[in-house]
Amino acid sequence: MLSAFAALAFAAASVGSLHSLAPDHWVPFTALARARGWTRGRTARVTLLCGFGHVTVSVALGLAGLWVGSAVMQSLGRRMESVAGILLVGFGFAYGAWGLRGVVLRRLPSHAHPHGAGSRLTAWTLFLLFCADPCVAVVPIVFAAAPLGPWGAAGVVVVYEAATLGTMVAMVLLAQAGVAGLRARWIDRYGDSAAGGLIAATGLLLIAVGI
Repeated sequence: MLSAFAALAFAAASVGSLHSLAPDHWVPFTALARARGWTRGRTARVTLLCGFGHVTVSVALGLAGLWVGSAVMQSLGRRMESVAGILLVGFGFAYGAWGLRGVVLRRLPSHAHPHGAGSRLTAWTLFLLFCADPCVAVVPIVFAAAPLGPWGAAGVVVVYEAATLGTMVAMVLLAQAGVAGLRARWIDRYGDSAAGGLIAATGLLLIAVGI
């Protein structure tokens, strides 16, 4: 039983870490953190929030599959994944347009830009997007862990969630540190629009390669 748990825990950690290397798991956070001027702490908290929604929906699909069948839930998960890129493109274009609107409004006299409110809305929008983008690869892992009993299965799930969240936060913070030194007037002025364009491009890449 211990060897089975170790094997499944290793598989869960591998799936969680490897799928978190995909650009849609860290590029949006890095781009928004640079555009909105988020601290490393705020960036980590937003990443953890969105990652938690992502992994929780993924695990929920696996648990639901125990009742209705793995094939049905994997099919549903793949359909949700197929629209994730489209949602990311839509969010990117909308955020970019909002950023351009802000550039125009900032040129008007006596206009106050609600930076904090916009950051909160952005974080919760990303949370909903990541909830709509589950990792279907965890479904068969949950099925395989079911014979281990509730505690064994829960342990495998915890390993998967820890690996996913840990990799996401590490990638985002490393990328944020890499772009922190960029100093350009156009970034400060058009940062939100550039971030939206980068997020939309990431979504288009996902659609093109079918991730």
